[in-house]
Amino acid sequence: MKRFQIAMAGVLLLAGLVFAGNGLWMQTKAQLSQLLMQASWQYYLDSGDHIKPWPWADTWPVAKLVTPAGDALYVLHGVSGEALAFGPGWMPSSAEPGGLGTVAIAGHRDSHLAFVQDIERGDMLQLEVAKNERYYYRVAETRVVDSRKETPQFQFDVGELQLMTCYPFDAISSGGPLRFLVTAWRVDSPGGQHAERVAGL
Repeated sequence: MKRFQIAMAGVLLLAGLVFAGNGLWMQTKAQLSQLLMQASWQYYLDSGDHIKPWPWADTWPVAKLVTPAGDALYVLHGVSGEALAFGPGWMPSSAEPGGLGTVAIAGHRDSHLAFVQDIERGDMLQLEVAKNERYYYRVAETRVVDSRKETPQFQFDVGELQLMTCYPFDAISSGGPLRFLVTAWRVDSPGGQHAERVAGL
């Protein structure tokens, strides 16, 4: 019995070390990826050219989103599984970040876009798209939509930002049909009023 207990203790110790190592590796990987994306974004700001944060990446930063709390998130090109694992993704079928039209950004509810569950009407969002080129958006509404009945509607003659994530936020499993949608309108400054919803913004 004693040998069995010692053996089990050894197995548990080894398992603990493996899990601790995996946790440390995941944390290190997450921090390293953020540093690489920061370097990729800075290169774009300095040169105007996009580069991948690491050679095998299938995405790259296209904008920087600043939340109402002041946290900065790198918005990545596309909404592939790899892109969304490292940050919110810009939907290429929508308007380009900073451009006229609906700029649509999607992300996971339990990581990068978790902040939207606390967002309120009137909150400000900032989108940086190039050196000294920032756009401000004031939250107009939040709502839950059923992806089986309603598809994203993008406009191309307005200044609009949409943030989309899965819903409900505390769901045990992912991949359900409900989406939480944040709609924000571009304003001329952080304290400004809604900009005109016409072409030529």
